[in-house]
Amino acid sequence: MILARVVGTVVATRKDPRLEGKKLLILKPVTPEGKDEAGYLVAVDTVSAGFRETVLAVSGSSARMAEGCQNRPVDTAIIGIVDSVSLDEPRKNDKKSA
Repeated sequence: MILARVVGTVVATRKDPRLEGKKLLILKPVTPEGKDEAGYLVAVDTVSAGFRETVLAVSGSSARMAEGCQNRPVDTAIIGIVDSVSLDEPRKNDKKSA
Protein backbone atom coordinates (compact mmCIF):
# COMPACT_ATOMS: atom_id res chain seq x y z
CA MET A 1 0.00 0.00 0.00
CA ILE A 2 1.05 3.56 -0.66
CA LEU A 3 0.54 6.44 1.77
CA ALA A 4 0.05 9.64 -0.24
CA ARG A 5 -1.51 13.12 -0.34
CA VAL A 6 -3.83 14.32 -3.09
CA VAL A 7 -2.14 17.25 -4.85
CA GLY A 8 -4.06 17.65 -8.10
CA THR A 9 -6.38 16.29 -10.77
CA VAL A 10 -6.01 15.01 -14.31
CA VAL A 11 -8.56 15.91 -16.98
CA ALA A 12 -8.49 13.71 -20.08
CA THR A 13 -11.21 14.41 -22.63
CA ARG A 14 -10.12 11.40 -24.68
CA LYS A 15 -9.36 8.18 -22.85
CA ASP A 16 -10.11 4.49 -22.83
CA PRO A 17 -13.91 4.10 -22.71
CA ARG A 18 -13.56 1.88 -19.62
CA LEU A 19 -12.28 4.93 -17.71
CA GLU A 20 -15.26 7.14 -18.58
CA GLY A 21 -16.72 8.66 -15.40
CA LYS A 22 -13.66 7.82 -13.29
CA LYS A 23 -11.96 10.67 -11.40
CA LEU A 24 -8.17 10.75 -11.86
CA LEU A 25 -6.12 12.34 -9.08
CA ILE A 26 -2.42 13.18 -8.77
CA LEU A 27 -0.83 11.77 -5.62
CA LYS A 28 2.40 12.70 -3.86
CA PRO A 29 3.75 9.79 -1.79
CA VAL A 30 4.46 10.75 1.84
CA THR A 31 6.23 9.21 4.83
CA PRO A 32 4.22 8.17 7.90
CA GLU A 33 5.26 11.54 9.38
CA GLY A 34 3.69 13.33 6.40
CA LYS A 35 6.90 14.42 4.67
CA ASP A 36 6.98 14.34 0.87
CA GLU A 37 8.74 11.49 -0.91
CA ALA A 38 10.03 11.56 -4.48
CA GLY A 39 7.74 11.34 -7.49
CA TYR A 40 4.05 11.51 -8.29
CA LEU A 41 1.33 8.99 -9.17
CA VAL A 42 -1.92 9.25 -11.09
CA ALA A 43 -4.65 7.17 -9.48
CA VAL A 44 -8.31 6.34 -10.03
CA ASP A 45 -10.35 7.60 -7.07
CA THR A 46 -12.73 4.96 -5.67
CA VAL A 47 -13.54 6.72 -2.37
CA SER A 48 -14.30 10.37 -3.30
CA ALA A 49 -11.04 11.74 -1.90
CA GLY A 50 -10.50 15.50 -1.80
CA PHE A 51 -7.62 17.90 -2.38
CA ARG A 52 -4.85 17.67 0.25
CA GLU A 53 -6.38 14.61 1.91
CA THR A 54 -4.03 11.82 2.94
CA VAL A 55 -5.04 8.58 1.25
CA LEU A 56 -4.14 4.91 0.92
CA ALA A 57 -3.48 3.72 -2.61
CA VAL A 58 -2.65 0.37 -4.16
CA SER A 59 -0.92 -0.40 -7.43
CA GLY A 60 -0.62 -3.20 -9.94
CA SER A 61 -3.01 -6.13 -9.74
CA SER A 62 -4.31 -4.90 -6.37
CA ALA A 63 -5.52 -1.70 -8.05
CA ARG A 64 -7.48 -3.71 -10.60
CA MET A 65 -9.27 -5.48 -7.74
CA ALA A 66 -10.50 -2.20 -6.20
CA GLU A 67 -14.22 -1.37 -6.37
CA GLY A 68 -15.15 -0.25 -9.88
CA CYS A 69 -11.71 -0.98 -11.37
CA GLN A 70 -12.16 -4.59 -12.46
CA ASN A 71 -11.34 -5.18 -16.15
CA ARG A 72 -10.13 -1.59 -16.57
CA PRO A 73 -6.65 -0.26 -17.49
CA VAL A 74 -5.79 0.88 -13.95
CA ASP A 75 -2.34 0.76 -12.37
CA THR A 76 -3.02 2.79 -9.19
CA ALA A 77 -6.27 3.17 -7.23
CA ILE A 78 -7.16 5.16 -4.11
CA ILE A 79 -8.84 2.76 -1.69
CA GLY A 80 -9.02 4.73 1.56
CA ILE A 81 -8.95 8.16 3.19
CA VAL A 82 -6.56 8.26 6.15
CA ASP A 83 -7.79 9.73 9.45
CA SER A 84 -4.50 9.38 11.33
CA VAL A 85 -1.14 7.61 11.28
CA SER A 86 0.78 6.52 14.37
CA LEU A 87 4.08 4.69 14.67
CA ASP A 88 4.48 2.28 17.56
CA GLU A 89 8.27 2.55 17.73
CA PRO A 90 10.73 5.34 16.93
CA ARG A 91 12.69 5.21 13.70
CA LYS A 92 16.38 4.22 13.95
CA ASN A 93 17.61 7.72 13.05
CA ASP A 94 15.40 9.46 15.62
CA LYS A 95 17.27 10.91 18.60
CA LYS A 96 16.10 9.65 21.96
CA SER A 97 15.17 12.30 24.49
CA ALA A 98 17.08 12.14 27.75
